[in-house]
Amino acid sequence: MNATNDITVRPLGEDDWQDYRSVRLAALRESPEAFVATVEQEEAYDEDFWRERMQRSARLVAERAGDAVGVVSVGAAKGSENAAGELFGLWVRPEARGSGVATRLVKDGASLAAQRGHTHLVYWVGTENGRAVAFASGMGFRPTDYRRPMGVVSEEDGEEEIAMVLPLGSDNGPLLRL
Repeated sequence: MNATNDITVRPLGEDDWQDYRSVRLAALRESPEAFVATVEQEEAYDEDFWRERMQRSARLVAERAGDAVGVVSVGAAKGSENAAGELFGLWVRPEARGSGVATRLVKDGASLAAQRGHTHLVYWVGTENGRAVAFASGMGFRPTDYRRPMGVVSEEDGEEEIAMVLPLGSDNGPLLRL
């Protein structure tokens, strides 16, 4: 395994839409069950769609030796009146899992959310995904009472996601309302 110090994380701007498209499509191909969209749907989207998507949320890509090995997005959490950011679309190439890529992406995503003035960072995790819940807990996210149906097709009807929240900055304030 490579050490985390050979991983770089960089924000993608609107003009980097092709870089984001490439890693997003790789994620959809490799882990289709983890996303609401399908690779076929997103392959059909034109440049204008991708550029607009780049403006809606921040996109961070993790690279090792110039190759994209992971991605995450950071936006404003719905219904939080901009108090909370939301971390979503976290994906790491299978060969890079366990090497610190996800940790770097989440840390950089949390830093970006704090820079944008968010007091908390929300991360929705499948309640049945023990590895993801453990990872989020290890990063300092704490579970809330908020649940929602899984946005992706699962073999088990009724599977849920839990909102896990990471306080940002020195004034963590009360837990947010979603």
